[in-house]
Amino acid sequence: MQLQDKTVVVTGAADGIGKGLAERFAKDGARVVCSDIDLPGASRVASAIGGHALHCDVSCEDDIQSLIETVESSFGTIDLFCANAGILTLGGVDVSDDDWDRIWKINVMSHVWTARHLMPRMVARGSGYLLITASAAGLLNQPGAAPYAVTKHAAVGLAEWLALTYGNQGIKVSVLCPQAVRSLMTRGHEDSVAAIDGMLEPDDVAQACVEAIARERFLVLPHPQVSDYMQLKTSDYDRWITGMQNLNQRFTGDS
Repeated sequence: MQLQDKTVVVTGAADGIGKGLAERFAKDGARVVCSDIDLPGASRVASAIGGHALHCDVSCEDDIQSLIETVESSFGTIDLFCANAGILTLGGVDVSDDDWDRIWKINVMSHVWTARHLMPRMVARGSGYLLITASAAGLLNQPGAAPYAVTKHAAVGLAEWLALTYGNQGIKVSVLCPQAVRSLMTRGHEDSVAAIDGMLEPDDVAQACVEAIARERFLVLPHPQVSDYMQLKTSDYDRWITGMQNLNQRFTGDS
């Protein structure tokens, strides 16, 4: 897909990866709708790029349905939807049920709801593109952050399912799996395990996404090292687990 004259929606567009995507897509000639629970932040980004801003709390299905309906009735058929909004929750199985429920809704169910209300429209048109922001944690894991790792694994699994289910109906799906990217989410975590291979800027991630979308490639890895880690994991799972145990102890002190 080429972005010129395409209508693109980006959730979580007020900061970080979402802001970087919105800015880059607009530069490439797309009509960009910036969506965020932080409407003033989304409005600042939209104003700077000549786009539009809409409020959306992705933990609420009705908000996502309304976002899709409003964009298609007011700004044009959605060519590319970037389901980017997400949160980080640290801790293990001791994290409260309320916090597990919140991150599950935002990091997983928001993508389910997006597909529920967007895919029928795209299928009827025979075209469309969905980009889901997951994480390298969804392919590997992340010491010290069970809710984040588990929900990002689920996001990758959903993206795979959508790709294999709708790929023959003209729908393209990509899943973005970076390690650490500079944003409000990662502020204060610059020395975390996710930043072991360096912290990228949102512009770098946006560039990787534009290249993947142009080639209609499923897996987007702004940190290329992640591919090597995946191959190690699948070639010798026990060895990989041992390595991750050592990494866990190094960064969290847990045995």
